[in-house]
This record gives sequence, structure tokens and C-alpha cells, in this order.
Amino acid sequence: MTDFHGRRLRRTPALRALVTETRLHPAMLVAPLFVRPGRGIREEIGSMPGQHRLSVDELPAHAARLLEAGVRSVLLFGLPESKDPDGSGAWADKGIVQQAIRELRRAVGDELAVITDVCLCEYTSHGHCGVLRGASIDNDATLPLLARSAASLVAAGADVVAPSAMMDGQVAAIREQLPDAPILAYAAKHASAFYGPFREAADSAPAFGDRRSYQMDPANRREAVSEILADLDEGADMIMVKPALPALDIVAAARAATNVPIAAYQVSGEYAVICAAAERGWIDRRAAALESLTAIARAGAGVIVSYFALEAAGWLHEMDR
Repeated sequence: MTDFHGRRLRRTPALRALVTETRLHPAMLVAPLFVRPGRGIREEIGSMPGQHRLSVDELPAHAARLLEAGVRSVLLFGLPESKDPDGSGAWADKGIVQQAIRELRRAVGDELAVITDVCLCEYTSHGHCGVLRGASIDNDATLPLLARSAASLVAAGADVVAPSAMMDGQVAAIREQLPDAPILAYAAKHASAFYGPFREAADSAPAFGDRRSYQMDPANRREAVSEILADLDEGADMIMVKPALPALDIVAAARAATNVPIAAYQVSGEYAVICAAAERGWIDRRAAALESLTAIARAGAGVIVSYFALEAAGWLHEMDR
């Protein structure tokens, strides 16, 4: 048997490009956007260099930049003007995300796929993802509110709703309300240490306790697969694994277990770690970002939500020249 000599096909850039197994493309990237009240606001997020909270009127220009780079999808998060215990801003007809959807539709029509997060944490005064009964989350009382929020977002023009509250039965509740709407289920969303910068960006940190009673234990791989299959049984069209790099094995397991599109969310902490190390000269920002995105795709994700989306699309175009 002839000895394998992989270096033969690594000798030149052209040969390496010829045999590359995993290829990134801007169209597989989703840009998360934070939308806030006001006008003419582009407010940098301190823990996420290069990311901003945008007022609704700033969205068309940003969407144009994404489309020019080849990024065709966004995931919207909202910062409401006020909050209450039930998170009623999540389904308000004039809610911040509903306004954002309508503005994007006006500006770019169907050129951009608009995905909307469906959760209550950004809208509740206590910061948890569901309504409370005492100090505990009332799973069943939360389900109709998530369905109501999803219906409001679809009515505003959302292409896809993405329930992320990790309430048991949330996909079934939304599917019953919206039989024809695409659902991207955050099926394996872990109680991760990598969410910190997002909670600053979206002003969504819980006022007390944590989310471990409803978000997944990062140690449980088999449970993650069960959650994924349960959401598909309830009517999900796509599933999400979050965070991405700490759960590449779960991305791979999801790819092996199902044929539906698999998304992975390279979350705020993953982004911030790369940015912070690059600012100190410890790593190369571009190389580290592209390597991490490639790893996520290699594990089996065909859709990647990433704060690097716009930058990465530009880098990929440069590499193709």
C-alpha cells in the first residue's frame, strides 16, 4: 500500500484551494443586529468592538452594506423603550423589532431574509425568558406569549421566527399559531459563560438568579440531541446550536441525526475573545475569525450566525480575487 503524503497537495496556494473540503460563503452568514429607540443612533457596544446598537432609521444603510458584501440574512434583537413583568413589548404592534422589520421591508424588500428572535428576556423587567410564578419560570404560562410574539413578528413581515426561550413546547405553540411560517428553533441552547457581552448589548441580564433551570447543561450531549429531535417533532424547519465553538460536537451530532438545515450561533463571548486577543497582538483577528467560522461549517452547520458576518464576507471576497 502506498504511503499517504498529504504534503503533495499542500505545496502551493492553488493546490490547497483545489482540495479544500470546507468552503465558506457570505450567503451562509447571518448578521445579528441590535435595534434601539431613537433616531440617527449608531451606538458602539463596549464589550463587542465593531458592533453597534442601531436606531430603526439607520437600518437601511446597514442592510445595504450587508447586501453589497453578499450577506443575505439578519437576526434582529430589540431594546424596548420600557419593560414589564410579562414582556408585552415582544408582541406590541409598534414594538421596536416590528418597526425594524417594516423599515427593512420598505428599504430592501425581499432581498434580505429577516429572522427574528422570539424570547421575552429583552422585554421583561426581571430579565428572564418567561413569565414568573414567584421566583420560578412558569413554562406553560409563557408559551402563549411566545406564540403571540411570533405572530406579531410575522405580521410585521418577518421571514423566519427563531424561538430561543428554551421553554418546553415552544415550537409546538408557535406552529399551532403559525402553520406556514418557517421556524428556526434554538433547540440546543446552553447555559453558557459566553453570553456576557450580548446581555450588555441587549440589556437582558436576569435581575436575579440564572437561566440554568431552562437553558441546557453544556455537559449533556445526548440531551442536546433529544432536544433537537423534540423540536423537529413539534414542527421546526431548522435548528440552532448555541454557542457554536464550545458545542462543535453537538453541531456534528445534529448533522448526523437529521437532514434539516443546521444553524450555529457564534455568540458574543466567542466574538469578544477573538477581538480582545487581537487587540493585544496575541492573535491575528482575520485569521482567527475565519478559522473559527470554518470549524463551525466543518462540523456541519450550513448557516452561521456571527458578529463577524460583514467583515468575514469582505475577507472571503478578497480571497476569491
